Amino acid sequence: MKGLITKSTGSWYAVLDETTGSRLECRLRGQFRIHGIKNTNPVVVGDRVEYEIESDGSGVITRIAPRKNYIERKSTNLSKIRHLIAANIDLAFLVITLREPRTSLGFIDRFLVAAEGFRIPTCLVFNKMDLYDKSELDVVDELTGIYERIGYRCIRTSAVDKVGIETLRGMVSGNVCLFSGHSGTGKSAIISAIDPTLNLRTGDISHVHNKGKHTTTFAEMFPLAGGHMVDTPGIKEFGLIQYSKEEIRDYFPEIRAYNNCCRFDDCSHTHEPGCKVQEAVENGEIAPSRYLNYIAILEADDMKLADWELR
Repeated sequence: MKGLITKSTGSWYAVLDETTGSRLECRLRGQFRIHGIKNTNPVVVGDRVEYEIESDGSGVITRIAPRKNYIERKSTNLSKIRHLIAANIDLAFLVITLREPRTSLGFIDRFLVAAEGFRIPTCLVFNKMDLYDKSELDVVDELTGIYERIGYRCIRTSAVDKVGIETLRGMVSGNVCLFSGHSGTGKSAIISAIDPTLNLRTGDISHVHNKGKHTTTFAEMFPLAGGHMVDTPGIKEFGLIQYSKEEIRDYFPEIRAYNNCCRFDDCSHTHEPGCKVQEAVENGEIAPSRYLNYIAILEADDMKLADWELR
């Protein structure tokens, strides 16, 4: 039988049968854990799988269909290499807040690199607009200008005032969408605003560290507005893996636009003479924050992940 993984707890998986629409808790056949799996979670929400029903009525996943794409990050488990967030995604929403908690530009740009690696369209959702003062609204304007200029759609939302909710509802329709971001940015609140019947658990901010508290424990997929939405646990850090330094330049759209324009074909855009990217930064054609994060990724050990700040 064939189905779709809609929830993962790490040991059991909820499978939605593609024929009957029924759900069954399944475990993973042991062979998947020993045949070259180099990530913490061999099966992830969004996976298409085949499964069998055992004599006791429980299900066993026997095969994972090839993925068209996935989002991954460096695992916090040192015994593994990577952690998959979700698979087979049509559209990703990265929820961003300027405070309570603050989302750094380094985090944003790392997520976008991971999405670009599998050509996953990403929309930046600037949430909690009801909280911001004039200076913070100016920052939102500045960031929107930077990212829209290089091709990323930006939306402003407030789950409290229902700002931007109808726009999101229209974008979700017909798609498998991923909602990601730090804990406390309001991912679950936005999803609940789109469909109040879901009534997802939302949480407060830890005022000691000004960080979000985890309210979503496991990744889970929900039917939403004619599509499907994957709600994920908040991500504290986003370590990149699996990319060579030569690839990173191709995952920054504004840098990619200068391919084959520099004096040297293998220009890293860091120090070489005749580099058109460095020239574009000096001329204001490429945002300094994006270029500095490009350099930071090239110099990092994970691709040392640090606490990034808005530049």
